Amino acid sequence: MPIKVVFLTFYFEAWDAFADIHTQMLADDRFEVTVISIPRRFRKDEPFGGEDKVSAFLDSLGVDHERFNFVDSFEGLTALRAMKPDYVFINYPWQRNYQPGYRVEELSTFTKVCYVPYYSLALVNEPGELGVTPYLYTQRSNQLASLVFTQDPNTLTSYAKTSRGNSYVHLTGTPKLDGLVRKVSESSGAWPFPKSDNRRMVWAPHHSFSSTWLNFGMFPVLFQEMLDFAERNPDLEILLRPHPIMFGTLVESDLIAQDVLAEWIERWNSLPNTAIDHDSDIAGVFAAADLFVTDGISFLGEYPIATGKPTIFFDKPGHWPWSPIGGLASAANIHVGSFDEFVKVFEELTSDGFPDYSMEIEALRDAAQPFPGEAAGKIVQVVHDDYLAGTPLVDKSLVTETPWENLPGAEAPWD
Repeated sequence: MPIKVVFLTFYFEAWDAFADIHTQMLADDRFEVTVISIPRRFRKDEPFGGEDKVSAFLDSLGVDHERFNFVDSFEGLTALRAMKPDYVFINYPWQRNYQPGYRVEELSTFTKVCYVPYYSLALVNEPGELGVTPYLYTQRSNQLASLVFTQDPNTLTSYAKTSRGNSYVHLTGTPKLDGLVRKVSESSGAWPFPKSDNRRMVWAPHHSFSSTWLNFGMFPVLFQEMLDFAERNPDLEILLRPHPIMFGTLVESDLIAQDVLAEWIERWNSLPNTAIDHDSDIAGVFAAADLFVTDGISFLGEYPIATGKPTIFFDKPGHWPWSPIGGLASAANIHVGSFDEFVKVFEELTSDGFPDYSMEIEALRDAAQPFPGEAAGKIVQVVHDDYLAGTPLVDKSLVTETPWENLPGAEAPWD
């Protein structure tokens, strides 16, 4: 009998965390693979929805899948139970973004949940924390998964401090990062402007603007100056790649008025050398860019590893502290603290080229890719070995800690 595996997904933006695993299992007759698209939500005041977008994305990749677009998610749960999967893969840990029927509390009663993190690297800690921040290993999804796959030896060590220990956690590296490195090396680049000899710059601002959550975003400080900079440099093509929820967060948090933001976007789009990109394959964007400018987090690790070049990092005072591997990522990038500093660095790079960051990038690669190119294969083998071993479902009585999301001041449930 083949091993029945379900990939349960709504966070299609990080399908690349699953993609290589899915491909390898499809080609392996030891496995029977099903992909299921489900609804989602990212804000308290919005209904669950968007399954059509998840499905359309999978269609665009040619990924066969079933659609569980049920208003009552427990109908979907009943259908999922009837499939009798041996393993259900998830790539997103925050449970309040799932419909109730698909949360790990329900799944773990009848199947083994496998958690592959959607992010490539865990770069940031909560204020006051040392080592690895608790929300990366003490959420309910972490506690009740039968198998967890991590890219960071520091995270593996952190799980050892919990009541379940870390015997179910496996250091494999991440398929997301392996796939990105491979695709960048194979890509000729993806760029929305007509072919020209102009220099190409990506500007990728983050969505976090508050000291209560990450606090990296500098768009409200930079956006007018960046527009002026684009107007002054018509031979520089600038592709704005905002975090998917950034524009909405700016307005909802009263950081930029809706009409001001709309007028700015209109002006940005009207310039011949600027554009906005939301969903192009990031590997093609990486491969096409001459410069990559960000105030974000994941790109600080991904871009240097995949391209061998540093980003220009707008380093916001008071952002949340780096994790151990985040410190390595920080060191592999060029830091600027103001727009004037950015312009100075831009001019230096234009005249002199990039400084040598090869040692810093190699140190980051060594930490971020413990088994370069092998993560998906290792995950497939762990699942196969676990199946042969006949390990039981998770015994919830072994988990004695309160889940991170239920701690005071953490992430209150929306239900």
